[in-house]
Amino acid sequence: MNNLRKPQQVITPIIALISLLSILLTACGGGAAPATQAVSEATAAPTVAQPPAEGAPLQSIGEGEGEVSIVAWAGYIERGETDPAYDWVTEFEKATNCKVSVKVAATSDEMVALMNEGGFDLVTASGDASNRLISGGRVQEINIALIPSWSTVDPRLQNAPWHTVDGKHYGVPYQWGPNVLMYNTNAFPTPPDSWSVVFEEQTLGDGKSNKGRVQAYDGPIYVADAALYLKATRPELGIQDPYALNRDQFNAALDLLRQQRQLVARYWHDAFIQMDDFKNEGVVASSSWPFQVNLLQAEGQPIASVFPKEGVTGWADTTMMHVNAPHPNCAYKWLEHSLNPKLQGDLAAWFGSVPAVPAACEGNELLGPEGCKTNGLENFEKIAFWKTPTSDCGNGSMDCVPYHEWVTNYIAVIGGR
Repeated sequence: MNNLRKPQQVITPIIALISLLSILLTACGGGAAPATQAVSEATAAPTVAQPPAEGAPLQSIGEGEGEVSIVAWAGYIERGETDPAYDWVTEFEKATNCKVSVKVAATSDEMVALMNEGGFDLVTASGDASNRLISGGRVQEINIALIPSWSTVDPRLQNAPWHTVDGKHYGVPYQWGPNVLMYNTNAFPTPPDSWSVVFEEQTLGDGKSNKGRVQAYDGPIYVADAALYLKATRPELGIQDPYALNRDQFNAALDLLRQQRQLVARYWHDAFIQMDDFKNEGVVASSSWPFQVNLLQAEGQPIASVFPKEGVTGWADTTMMHVNAPHPNCAYKWLEHSLNPKLQGDLAAWFGSVPAVPAACEGNELLGPEGCKTNGLENFEKIAFWKTPTSDCGNGSMDCVPYHEWVTNYIAVIGGR
C-alpha cells in the first residue's frame, strides 16, 4: 500500500499536465474570437436551422442531426448501464432521435484539451474550465430564448460569473456541489473535523499514522484547497480568496503541498480508482466528491464524509456548447432536456450533487424528501466554487499568480520537487 505512488506512477499525470500546459497558455491568452458575431440573415431551411456565424447563438432549432456528443464528468450522463434506476438518456434518444455519446473526462484540464481539439458538441464544465473556454473562443453564446426551462434554473446560478460574460450566457447550469472530506469510519471512530488529517502528519483514531494513507486531487486547482486551509490556520497570510493568491500566499500554499507530498499515497483524478484505493489499498482520508461517497456507502463500505471547519472548495457545472458544434440542433435539445426536473433530481441522487433546478428537490423518489438538504442545498454560500485563477486579484491589484503558474508548480509538487 505504501508503494501506491511509486516514482514511475507520477510520470503519467506529469506528462499529461505538461502536454496540457501549452494548450492552457493558448486558451488563457489573447486573440480569442469575438464572443458574438452578427447572425446571418439567410433564410433557414424548412426543417434544419441554418448554422449561425461562428460564436453567434443559434436563432431557431430545427430537426435534429441524429446524434450529440458530450464531454462529461464520470456519472453525469447515465443510461442505466450501471444501475437501471438511473437513466436520463434513453427517453431523450427516443423522443428526439438524437443518439447520445459520452467522453468521460477526469479533470477540468482534460475537458479544456478535448474542447480545444474539437469534434464535440457539449461539455459539462466546472468553473475552473468554463472561463478558459469562453476567453479561448471554444464555446458559443447560448440563446436562452431557445431553452424554455431556463426560468426554472436556481436564480443564484442564472447569471453566475463562470458562464456569464458581459450579460451573455455561454452555457446552461447543470449541477453543483462540494469537494468533501471522505474518510474511513474504522480509521476515524470520531469523525474528523479538519483538513489537517490530509495536510499534517498525525496519528489517526485507529492509532496509526496517516502517512501513506491519504490522497490529494491530481489537478492544479487543488492549490486552492491548500490555500483555503491556510486561510483558516494562518490568518497572518491575509488570504481572502483561495483562487486569488499573491506570490507570498501562493508560495505558502506550495510549501504546504510539498509537506503533504510526504503523506500522499496517490494523487487521484479517476473516481473509480479512488474508490478502489479506499476499498483495497488502505487509503482512509481524501478530498472527494459525494459521488464516490454515495457509491461506496451503497456497497456497504465503512465510508462517510464531512464539511471540515476550514470550509470546502466546490464546483458549479455548466453545460457549454462548442463554438463549432457539429450537431447544434441535437445539442440544444439536450440543453433543454438537461433541465428536466426528473433528470435533475435523479442525477442529484446518483452523484450526491445539488440540482440547478430547485423544483427537482420535491417529489423525486430516488432523491427523497431530504436529498437536496443532505447534498448541501443550504451550504451554497459556504463553498468556494472553482474558478480559473488570473493575475487580477479582484481588488484593483494585478499581483496574483495566474493559472499557468499553478499548473507548472503543481507538476513540480507531484514530482517531489
